[in-house]
Amino acid sequence: MVPGNATRRRRPRDVAACGTLIDCPLINSLPSARAMPTFRTGDVCLYYDQFGARADPAVVLIHGLTCQVIHWPRRLVDRLTAAGYRVVVFDNRDAGRSSHLDQHDLGSPETVMRNARSLTPPYGLEDLATDAVALMNHLGQSGAHLVGFSMGGMIAQRMALDFPDRVFSLTSIGSSTSDPDLPGGQRAAFEAFVSTPPEDRAGAVAHLTEGWRVLGGPHHDSARVGLGRFAAEAWDRGHTAGGTARQLLAILRAAPRGEALRAADLPALVIHGRVDPMVPLAAGERTAEVLPQGRLVVYDELGHDLPEPLLDDIGDTIVAHLDSIPLRR
Repeated sequence: MVPGNATRRRRPRDVAACGTLIDCPLINSLPSARAMPTFRTGDVCLYYDQFGARADPAVVLIHGLTCQVIHWPRRLVDRLTAAGYRVVVFDNRDAGRSSHLDQHDLGSPETVMRNARSLTPPYGLEDLATDAVALMNHLGQSGAHLVGFSMGGMIAQRMALDFPDRVFSLTSIGSSTSDPDLPGGQRAAFEAFVSTPPEDRAGAVAHLTEGWRVLGGPHHDSARVGLGRFAAEAWDRGHTAGGTARQLLAILRAAPRGEALRAADLPALVIHGRVDPMVPLAAGERTAEVLPQGRLVVYDELGHDLPEPLLDDIGDTIVAHLDSIPLRR
């Protein structure tokens, strides 16, 4: 763990002007390094891209805490497009090339962990869900299948509750209903992943990589085959301690969704790792239990990660789920 008390200033190269096309490195992640557009919703600019045929049913991939579009592995995106789905990806606010709300300085992620109950969140999961719906509106998409990882699964659950007519199906990966009786993750995992990285690039990349190693669990080295291999690109595109702190507070202050999700009668797939140190398996079991059509798939060697050796199976599982749903556009 690397301690830190101050929010690091956002580096100038991370700023993306809304409405412009900006190239970014996508090594081993998304299928190409094409320019990606942004659009404005309220005071926030969101950075996004899409893959596959415009006429194909849309699948919106929603990522987790600190994650960016580059953290969606190419293998998974390609599997979905090959199956006849159009994939939409985007950076959540406070991540990557989307707007960073630096005017709301909460201090470091460590400060948020200690003082979450007394801090005022600048936004919540409801706002992140509204961002995703605004992106669908921008793309002229009446609805979509949702696939969310970690915090992204929470956002997808929120969308299913707040915008049920816009959600064709839900796939929740390594996520939770935020119910207070669920067990928490391992403290070491939180400390390794959300602690403030060093200021220098080399130190920061090493710090982020090690955080993913801890989350990835004992079976697959995240630095080689998981999301940890994207640490350098993530730092260069816009990973900030301030953004992490604000997203983290949105998670920690989220209202429980378990009981509400019992009324979310939509096709639902829940994927979880048996060795997830951040979000214990009990959270995935609860998610599948409360969703009326919830189906749980557990991977024995999966931690809190998307490792290459499991992606073919995970991709096939998601595609089979999507293919079982009557065609909706």
